Amino acid sequence: MIDLRLLRDNPDVVRASQLARGDDPALVDIALDADARRRSSLADFETLRAEQKSLGKKVAQAKGDEKQALLARTKQLAEEVKARQADAAEGAAELDEVMYRIANVVDGAPVGGEDDYLVVKHVGTPRDFAAEGFEPRDHLALGEGLKAIDTQRGAKVSGARFYFLTGVGARLELALLNAAMDQAVQAGFTPVITPTLVKPETMRGTGFLGAHADEVYRLEKDDLYLVGTSEVALAGYHADEIIDLSDGPSRYAGWSACYRREAGSAGRDTRGIIRVHQFHKVEMFSYCRPEDASAEHQRLLAWEEAMLAKAELPYRVIDTAAGDLGTSAARKFDCEAWLPTQNRWLELTSTSNCTTFQARRLGVRERTETGDTRTVATLNGTLGTTRWIVAILENHQQPDGSVRVPVGLRPYLGGLEVLEPAS
Repeated sequence: MIDLRLLRDNPDVVRASQLARGDDPALVDIALDADARRRSSLADFETLRAEQKSLGKKVAQAKGDEKQALLARTKQLAEEVKARQADAAEGAAELDEVMYRIANVVDGAPVGGEDDYLVVKHVGTPRDFAAEGFEPRDHLALGEGLKAIDTQRGAKVSGARFYFLTGVGARLELALLNAAMDQAVQAGFTPVITPTLVKPETMRGTGFLGAHADEVYRLEKDDLYLVGTSEVALAGYHADEIIDLSDGPSRYAGWSACYRREAGSAGRDTRGIIRVHQFHKVEMFSYCRPEDASAEHQRLLAWEEAMLAKAELPYRVIDTAAGDLGTSAARKFDCEAWLPTQNRWLELTSTSNCTTFQARRLGVRERTETGDTRTVATLNGTLGTTRWIVAILENHQQPDGSVRVPVGLRPYLGGLEVLEPAS
């Protein structure tokens, strides 16, 4: 959640952020009102408690009518103390509920909605297939020709938006994820295989049970959630802990299966494996000091671009608009690869600076040089995921339906240079 001190001292900043996101700015005033009532009730409670303690001493020394009067006042005070305590607790609960509904304060993101992003840069040049003399096939046609992707049996076994990766398809995904993990380890990340089922407080703490809760799978009988990214488990890894950041950011690379209901994407990207319910991903996650978060964000983006270079994909980097940010992100950069058969850019990675928003919810702190504790910042970024197969197949295809393997991935495919169509 956002810093309560920021809400009190600079409510206009939070209102402006809410407006930029397209969220309700009235939540700011509701939160301020709940906070004022909580503080007032708490002050009254403390005043009455002090009087109650003072009377206790006087009762012990009093006699006769004076003692009876003091006892009557003591009884009245006990009721008032209980009432003020209840008021304070009610105000705290209301404040907590409202604060959980206010998204992170936007930090530098463009104003607007999904289509109002800013293009930061382009890298590489999309192939001109017409000049090469052939019509490119889409990733599913290529995948079926390679016997790498089987969506028909995926649907038979599990339903729509499920698939099998077989043969070179399975090997290609493992190559991508192993290359991503190797790069992360070389950069100093600790590799982690994360749980894919988490408790409600972990899911809620990371901000995934807000506006996008309908995209999350829940196991009602067990009261557990299936994660859509290992970011969730990694954010909860140090919940309610004081961590040591004296030597710099604490970085983890999580490998996990990921699950998304895709509830709001009916009819979108239904062919192939672009938008599916289950996939695999390697996710970077960093805990750092709040003042270092912006620089860390740029480092995560650079590591994502290094992976895209290994895959030899033409891509662009966009600065996501405020109205398209997730609840926890203050700023987000997406890397989008060119998809030739759809003549559009396809998001392959994103990296978000969540500032202190998630860590405040989850109680992750560091100890300062003065001995105090403060909330840390968290950031995340994707290094590789199943969707990359789509861009690799389409961008590196050859006229006969074979696919050239990018040089950076060949060591992870036993030196294989070309994926050949099945005979």
